[in-house]
Amino acid sequence: MSFDLGLGGTRALVTGGTRGIGAAVVDALHQAGARVVTTARNAPAISSRNVNYIAADMTTAEGCAKVVGGVLDLFGGVDIIVHVVGGSSAPPGGFAVLDDAEWFRELDRNLMPAVRVDRALLPGMVAQGAGVVVHVTSIQSRLPLPQSTTAYAAVKAALSTYSKSLSKEVTPKGVRVLRVSPGWVETEASVALATRLATQAGTDYEGGKQIIMDALGGIPLGRPAKPSEVANLIAFVVSPRAGAVSGAEFIIDGGTVPTV
Repeated sequence: MSFDLGLGGTRALVTGGTRGIGAAVVDALHQAGARVVTTARNAPAISSRNVNYIAADMTTAEGCAKVVGGVLDLFGGVDIIVHVVGGSSAPPGGFAVLDDAEWFRELDRNLMPAVRVDRALLPGMVAQGAGVVVHVTSIQSRLPLPQSTTAYAAVKAALSTYSKSLSKEVTPKGVRVLRVSPGWVETEASVALATRLATQAGTDYEGGKQIIMDALGGIPLGRPAKPSEVANLIAFVVSPRAGAVSGAEFIIDGGTVPTV
């Protein structure tokens, strides 16, 4: 059986594609033959990959409009959108330290970029009768950590609900909409966090990783996922090989979520 994903020549937009999961998705789609455009606040000065970059702040309406305009100028439309951009800088301390500004920052990072870009590019997908949209959510929507991820988890849950509703609307028109929900992934930011925790606890990096796994209630697999593993899942679900899949959520967390 051939492992060709059938993505040759497809036009893909990956938001937040210069680090972590986003960079891995860009690589996976490019290697599968897709034409890829990606976004970041600052495009890299030098890139060895044959990838188009659009520098934009996607937490703003203006930044999202710049991305949409750039994609249309480059490709005239898209066949695949993978929303990776997101994250959190909320302080620890539980609900009491989350003021209105912090809540709006979480919304602007983790929900509104997808809403704005989808609203602009989905009509073209519907018109061509084909396309795939992936929203990268998080197991935090099911497993929030009250001391640090209340706002992030709530907004990722909103993104998941939005994604499901969108799938019901546009799947009959030929556009598949899916969610990929990672647990802890060993990105650059995660490595930095584990290193900092290890230093504070007087242990090594592996000890720092264990601190994070313990905070999550354990990872049965015994390790975090690699960005490439998340990217490989995304490359499959956007491909014609997963053509009958829409509206679904794919959890990739090494068994972290303890419930059905």
